[in-house]
Amino acid sequence: MQLLLPDLDAPATLIFDPEDRLSDDDYFDFCASNPDVWLERTARGEIVIVPPVGGESAYRNTVVTCQLGNWSEQTGHGKGFGPTFQVMLPDGSSLCPDAAWVSNQRLSGLTREQLRRFPPLVPEFIVEVMSPSDRLHAAQRMMQDWIDNGVELGWLIDGDNRCVYVYRQGHEMRQVLNESQIEGEGPMESFVLDLTDIWAGL
Repeated sequence: MQLLLPDLDAPATLIFDPEDRLSDDDYFDFCASNPDVWLERTARGEIVIVPPVGGESAYRNTVVTCQLGNWSEQTGHGKGFGPTFQVMLPDGSSLCPDAAWVSNQRLSGLTREQLRRFPPLVPEFIVEVMSPSDRLHAAQRMMQDWIDNGVELGWLIDGDNRCVYVYRQGHEMRQVLNESQIEGEGPMESFVLDLTDIWAGL
C-alpha cells in the first residue's frame, strides 16, 4: 500500500482497525512501500506520518549524532545511531529517536535479519531534539514512553531555550539550563556532549 499525501507541517495519524492491527512484518513492509514518507507506530497501532524537520533542527540533530558516533568509535563498547534508526519497543510502538546508543552486548542478541529490519530493541540511551513544531508536553510524554520501555538515559534537547531535560531510570526528571556541555550517566558515563553549536543553531 502506498500513500499520496498533501504537504504536512505537523504529524498526521492513520488509524487502522484496532482489532486487526498490522503485524510487525506487515508494518515494516508498509514502511518499505512508502520510502519517501517518515512513518512511526504508536503502542495502539496507529501509524504516524512525521513531516521532515527544518534546516536548523536537522543541523542540531547532526551535531548530536556526530559527537555520539565519534565517542562510540573511540570507546568501542557500542554503536551510535541517527534519526533514521527505528526500533520496535516492548509496548508495541515503533519509534525513531533523533540519536541513540546501543551496547554491543544488546546488539549481539539479535540476528542479522533482525538488524536489517526494525530491530526489537531498547537502546540504553536516546536523544530527542525539539523542532519548532514540537510541543513540550508531547515531547516530554514521548521521553517518558522511552523510559517506560526500558531506556536507561534520555536527553530531550530544547535548543531555542538552551535547556536539556534529563530522564533516567529510577530518578526524577531534571533540567540542565544554559550549560556549555552535558555529561552522560550510567551507560554513558564518559560521554560529554558539547552544546555550544546546538545553542548557536544556524
